[in-house]
Amino acid sequence: MRTYDFSPLYRATVGFDRVADLMDRVLSADVAQPTYPPYNIEKIDENSYRISIAVAGFSGDELNVEVKEGALIVSARKAAEDTAKTYLHRGIATRAFERRFALADHVKAKGATHADGMLHIDLVREVPEALKPRRIEIAKGDTVEAKAVETVEA
Repeated sequence: MRTYDFSPLYRATVGFDRVADLMDRVLSADVAQPTYPPYNIEKIDENSYRISIAVAGFSGDELNVEVKEGALIVSARKAAEDTAKTYLHRGIATRAFERRFALADHVKAKGATHADGMLHIDLVREVPEALKPRRIEIAKGDTVEAKAVETVEA
């Protein structure tokens, strides 16, 4: 098993404990991650993302998308099936699943759509005004007041 020492990270940064914890969780997670259902994660633009999950065989009522404790949780459970059907081959998997995605700070689910066997979840990063970079005016003399002059665009 590989072990990584995050102490240099703690020496040079402040407030990144969550990142180190996330890295520790990812590196210690079981290697056999579930592969069902298949999904894509796209970066639409600087602050927009889309997760697309192949959910063939599920209706919109059988799918559930929720955000809880910094994670996006997508789950599905197939309703009771009619037992009168006889399959010669059954290649469309409709087994129940739950897939979790860790969300970064200020990333919010904007909405979800279900069409053509695909579930699309749109995410957006909304950084509060108070956390955006701004330039501070340097006062001359003994004045202690500091005020923001303008917002600096990243």
